[in-house]
Amino acid sequence: MKLYSLPTICLLLSTLFSAAVLAEGETIDEIRAVQLYDQNALIDMINANTHLDKVVADRCQLVQDIEARADILKVPAYQFLWGDMLAWGVCVDAEPARGMTHIEDAANQGFPAALEQLGRYYANGTLVQQNKERAVVYLREAAALKSLKAQLQLVELFLDGYGSPYDYQDAYHWLHNSVTNDKAQHQKIASYLSKLEQLMHPKAVRAAKRPLDS
Repeated sequence: MKLYSLPTICLLLSTLFSAAVLAEGETIDEIRAVQLYDQNALIDMINANTHLDKVVADRCQLVQDIEARADILKVPAYQFLWGDMLAWGVCVDAEPARGMTHIEDAANQGFPAALEQLGRYYANGTLVQQNKERAVVYLREAAALKSLKAQLQLVELFLDGYGSPYDYQDAYHWLHNSVTNDKAQHQKIASYLSKLEQLMHPKAVRAAKRPLDS
């Protein structure tokens, strides 16, 4: 009976394990190629709403790294990603309450996507009890941080009678200075501004049309 040294046994076991987890057509090098996301790239994915799809496409290999950056390093983008994974059961067992806590942690650090998502969830009653006044608070914070999605939703709530008229000028100002190459979205912005203008004093409208940072 041939005896193997401990290092050789470890190498054999590692090779067998790697081969066992390979999907059809994959190589060991492809498995090893999955790297943790750069924070800017992750933010881009979050803004495009492709972050959960990316985690699944990477075969859920980065779960522990994502959790560590959320729980230990407290990186807002990773708190949001980990929270979303928990909330919807992506690569982990679904824990909506725990997931929402992580998203709130990211929001408390001023992460625009987290603020916008919380506002949207409270506006629509997604995972939480519907509370449109609370939605206004989150969306206003996200809108001030130049989230166009939040700006549009905030004005929608204003037009439906929620929020304070004292905030109309700021909302108009942010949306008036927004930039988009989406024609449909551009038309929606024009429509919302026209409707919001009807609720405002002409002097407030003039003031709201000032350029950003002026």
